Order: sequence, then C-alpha cells, then structure tokens
Amino acid sequence: MKICFYALREFDELYFCNKFKEQYKIDFVNTSDYPVINKNIELARGSDGVSCTPCDMSAKMLEAFHDVGVRYILCRSIGYDHVDLKRAKELGMKVDNVSYTPTGVADYAIMLMLACTRRFAHILKRVELQDYSLKNKLGRDFSQRTIGVLGTGKIGATVIKHLSGFGCKILAYDLYENEEVKKYAEYASLDKIFEQADIITLHMNANDANYHVINKENLEKMKDGVIIVNTARGKLIDSDALIWGIETAKVGGAALDVLEFENGLYYYNLTGEVMLNRRLAILRSFPNVIISPHTAFYTEEDVGAMVEGNFRSLLDFESGAKASGFEN
Repeated sequence: MKICFYALREFDELYFCNKFKEQYKIDFVNTSDYPVINKNIELARGSDGVSCTPCDMSAKMLEAFHDVGVRYILCRSIGYDHVDLKRAKELGMKVDNVSYTPTGVADYAIMLMLACTRRFAHILKRVELQDYSLKNKLGRDFSQRTIGVLGTGKIGATVIKHLSGFGCKILAYDLYENEEVKKYAEYASLDKIFEQADIITLHMNANDANYHVINKENLEKMKDGVIIVNTARGKLIDSDALIWGIETAKVGGAALDVLEFENGLYYYNLTGEVMLNRRLAILRSFPNVIISPHTAFYTEEDVGAMVEGNFRSLLDFESGAKASGFEN
C-alpha cells in the first residue's frame, strides 16, 4: 500500500509520515507542491491514495488521478467541501477526511474572542510604535458577554464547555441538540442568537444550508458592536456583508482564521507580492479585525492526528472496514 502526499510540509508533517510508515507498514511519496494537472499528477502513479490539504479537487483533478490508478482521496483536513464528491463517486473513488482533538481549535477560538473583546491586537500594534496611551484601547469584561455558538459538534461543544468557566451566558444553535451541551448552554434559534449575542463564534460545516449564514440580512438583526469569530470555514460569512458591517460599526470586531476565497492564498509565502484578494486587503486595513492564516488547528497533537488519519483511512479502505472519518 502506498500514499502520495501533496503539499506536505517537511518541517512538521514529514516527521509524522516517517513515524506512521513504520507503524502501519504503508509506503509513501511526497512533494511540497499542490497537485497540478500536467505537472505533478504522475507522481501519484502506483499509489493507492493521495493526501492533500484543502486544494483543487475538482472533477478534472479527480479524473487525472483516476487515470494514474488512484482509488482513494484522503483529505488531510476535517473539511472535504473542496472535493467533487459526485464525480468521485462516479469514478468509484472513495473519499475520507480526518478528525483530531477539538481542544486546539476550540481554545484558539476562545483566544480570538478574548483578543477582540479586549482589543488586544490593536494594543500590541500600538505598543510596537511605543504608544503607551490608553485612548481607543478600552475593552469590555468578557465574563459579562453573551456568547452565541453556532454549531455544537465536537469543536463547538468543547468551546461551550471551556467557555463555561468564564461565567458567560452561552446560547447555542444546532439542528441536532447535544445533551452534554445543555449542561452549560441554552439552545436557541438563530434569530434569538443574532438578537442577543455580544459575540458569535462559528463552528458549522460548510454546506449549502449554512452558506453565508452571516450575511447582511442577519447582521442587521444583531446588536450594534457585535463581534464575529470564525475558525470553521470561510464560506459561512459573506465577506462583503462583513466589510459593510465593520464600516457602519454594526460589527465591533472580527477575528477570522478562515476566509472566503482563501484557496491559492493560504498557505503560501506571498511576501512582497501584490495582494490580489481585495476583500482580504480591506479586512486587514481595519484596526478591529484579526486575520490569522487558517492556523487554529496547528498544534503538534493535531498535525500528528491528521497525518495518522490518512494512514488509518487507507488501511481501513483496503481491509473493507469503515473509515474513521467521513466516508463518501
């Protein structure tokens, strides 16, 4: 058995690949480049599966991999919305994702909430300029805030459990209510959360039903000065509506670890290049917006779990067992 790893980071993921190669007796080849048709697809010939972080997995890309004998698409991520699942099924290619401990993303989200509430990013920028004055640095007491958590899967539920120690009022939304979550939060409708929450944090899947759940219509329902935090998927927020919200002061702050149209942007070193993503350029210009490049997951524990998840998925597919993550 063999996996072809694309976009493999030699400074962290390669270590885990070598570790799990021995443990699972599965060989691998790798490149730091993303898959590109007519460039490096041939590298996957002889491999049972290909592994990649979110990238182009359109019908044409899947067909190119299928032509060199690949049978499995192993997403090195929780999200799999970048894969054309319909075409994969037509080609007989199985798709799987990975899971990892929810604490890394959950705690990162809480960190962003705290940073926005206390204007911490702005304070740090001012300190770099040796501006130690207090004007425009006034924060708010986090414990007195009402937090709306959209999505109570593993990560959202962990956010709620960890938030409970701060004394916040917590409102939660999910189509499927979690009894454990009810110990710490009150389930409510989206409209109620939009009307009452001081901070809204997103932990939903990216699907048609949740697309642009944060849009202009819903922003208009929210409190003036609401804080928006997104560590889930960029498609959950209409970027143009968010920019409108910040410019009109409807939104008092935002922290975005993910961004709409981030493909081709994260995880590249674009130092010195012209920024082609206008929305990102505008958002970065606001003093009350924090941008981080899809790094909420990035802990030693989670990186190891993602790489191991691909090895386990291939082993499960080949043995006929149900894969550990999502499976199409």
